[in-house]
Amino acid sequence: MKIAVAKGDGIGPEIMDAVLSVFNAAKVSLEYEFVDMGKWVFDKGFSNGMTPEAQQSIETLGILFKGPMETPKGKGVKSVNVTARKTWNTYANKRVFQTLSGVDTVFSKAGIPIDITIVRENIEDTYGGVEHMLTRDVALSRRFITRPGSLQVIRYAFEMAKKKGARRITCGHKANIMKITDGLFLECFYEVAKEYPELKADDVIVDDLCMKLVTRPDTFDVVVLTNLQGDIVSDLCAGLVGGLGFAPSANIGDHICIFEAVHGTAPDIAGKNIANPTALLLSGLSLLQHIGLYDTASMIENALLYTLESGVHTGDFGDKTKPSLNTTEFAQAIIGNFGKKPANNPKPGSTDQPTSCTVFNLEENPMLESAAGASEKIVGVDMFIESNIQPEELAQKCLRHAGVKFKLVNISNRGTQVWPTGSKFTNLVNQYNARFESIDTTPLNQQDVIGLYVSLSGDFKICSLELLNKVGEKSGYSLAQGQ
Repeated sequence: MKIAVAKGDGIGPEIMDAVLSVFNAAKVSLEYEFVDMGKWVFDKGFSNGMTPEAQQSIETLGILFKGPMETPKGKGVKSVNVTARKTWNTYANKRVFQTLSGVDTVFSKAGIPIDITIVRENIEDTYGGVEHMLTRDVALSRRFITRPGSLQVIRYAFEMAKKKGARRITCGHKANIMKITDGLFLECFYEVAKEYPELKADDVIVDDLCMKLVTRPDTFDVVVLTNLQGDIVSDLCAGLVGGLGFAPSANIGDHICIFEAVHGTAPDIAGKNIANPTALLLSGLSLLQHIGLYDTASMIENALLYTLESGVHTGDFGDKTKPSLNTTEFAQAIIGNFGKKPANNPKPGSTDQPTSCTVFNLEENPMLESAAGASEKIVGVDMFIESNIQPEELAQKCLRHAGVKFKLVNISNRGTQVWPTGSKFTNLVNQYNARFESIDTTPLNQQDVIGLYVSLSGDFKICSLELLNKVGEKSGYSLAQGQ
């Protein structure tokens, strides 16, 4: 089987060479097609950080094994790491955090074992990167949470938890504040949970989750979160087991999967052959398991665990009274321990069941859309207006434009109601949200909204607008603070 390999930037080539030397010594039955991705590809004028040939190879082979990559700063280009995940819809980011003997942490010293799997939604949320300056003082980032996208990653998390034999699966969220977006994610979580009655499913508000993770991490098993919250929580969990140098990452999609270390390129030590390859090796083991090389992965992982347990280490961790090994020497130490098992938590062997990736020749983009349900209707519009006048004066001007189809319901500033009631102690910025609703709950159409927009634009600069939709009897919009 052939996979695509991108060595990466900074320490990437060194740690990738070390990992592949371990694979070769273990006689892993893989061929490698090296592809061009990373900062130097950006510098040659490819705005997505990869050559067209690299993209074609990855889409043909279906698996990418990559080292850390740098995105040039100040050039207006997007992260190649995020671009790759989003382009190929690797919707589930799986990171496994386990106590490793020889890697001392507060919890290992206290005898508290950690075995947490974080599943992070990988495509949506603020990582859409859709941002605008509405005024010179007000920036907007759009946060996309979709039902099909949420169901994809949540169903993956439940299926993975079932195969793992997990005792608990938890949804981390902020639905107490973001009732529409996180509320949709949480709703999808419990919808899928009904299909897995054998798993204990619960939810925790994300700030409470962080507190509990750093006080009792052993009580958690599998945790699924939205993109930004999952990014933060997964790095927090890395800190519980020794840092990002011990954090593997698998990005799972229906057609393409990416396996990578999530730490940086460490340019300060690049070329010195002293970097720790453990995170990339653990990511590579996830790759081997993904393609059915279970026994091979277990043999290599046991050798790694035995090596760590023996006190062998690179310069970034371990007993400082013992000399550290460089990257190449560390890989050779692992190879020398093939066939050995650690005293603590050895990995059981399992018969290899090698598989080949299915090559997908897609002729069009897959459309994710849930089944038709309750009818949708427009019941109003939020008009985001640039203005530095006071709320009462703004309201009087807006009222003149409401016409016979709209009523002005409220005006808010930064999400807090300032009209018809409010407080003089509320600080304002030069952008208001004027909410207009149908005067008699009669459904509106887009032409009605455009008419209101045209009328208001005679007095104001309209920065943006959002339709107020109702799905069945459920409002598809939030209330202002104090409304």
